[in-house]
Amino acid sequence: MTGSGAGGALLVVGDVITDVVARHRGPLVAGTDTAAVIRRVPGGAGANVACWAAHWGCPEVRMVGRVGAEAAAWHERELVAHGVTPALVVDPEAPTGTVLCLVDTGAAAERTFLTDSGASLRLGPGDWSDEFLDGVARLHLSGYLLFSETTRALVSVAVASARARGVPVSLDPASVGFLEELGVDRFLTLVADVDVLLPSRDEACLLTGRSGAADAAAELSRRVPLVILKQGAAGALVAHSGAVRAHVTAVPAQPRDTTGAGDAFTGAFLAALLVGADPEGAALEGCRAGARAVERVGGRPPVRG
Repeated sequence: MTGSGAGGALLVVGDVITDVVARHRGPLVAGTDTAAVIRRVPGGAGANVACWAAHWGCPEVRMVGRVGAEAAAWHERELVAHGVTPALVVDPEAPTGTVLCLVDTGAAAERTFLTDSGASLRLGPGDWSDEFLDGVARLHLSGYLLFSETTRALVSVAVASARARGVPVSLDPASVGFLEELGVDRFLTLVADVDVLLPSRDEACLLTGRSGAADAAAELSRRVPLVILKQGAAGALVAHSGAVRAHVTAVPAQPRDTTGAGDAFTGAFLAALLVGADPEGAALEGCRAGARAVERVGGRPPVRG
């Protein structure tokens, strides 16, 4: 398999979120204080993917999302600063989604999320326009869109529009916890028309009932044409037609914050596909971006001067 749709724009549809990152060392202590370094940064899986794709050389990146009025201008400025063209719907009632990211500053820099999706899960079919796909070579959907009835309806409309134009669609499953609530069978039905699926190891194992990453990737690739299974420090697997075709080695890194590492992988992977890389080469670029991401605090790349 080779990359398709070389050149053209990437359209990302998904969540634009305010992240509050609290970096602490050691376990949280109940009922008292735990010292932490706390920062407010722009985030959201969809928005992070868009920013990393632009940072990794994607010719044009557009972002569709829904935010509250209190942070709309800030998020728009941040997306533009990262080279992304925003099309943000301002919700008149709900605030911008907020995620509290608890990051243990130990060796693994493991993170735990407390998520208030806010306006992001109110993005609906009425916010979609087929014109969003003008000049677009690839459509990427944040998996968080599958976790509310309103955003699921948007996904259905967007995917149908993309299919009608021959635009390939990719999706990141987003969250093991939310997948368990949604249900595996329902999720697999909802992604039946997706061309590329980019799950983590845990997500792939949940979706297939397999305990091994390679078996899970191979099984998923019987349902979705191309599966890129992200394994963090263990690299990535490329699977299609029911078999793993490549194992891409991770790039060494000294992690500070793993928030957004998977988004960085996805953004760089899609950017590489858009300039003509094959899936294995694009996955290598994803690993490079993931390594860069974990050495930074927050889910975004640096803003280029």
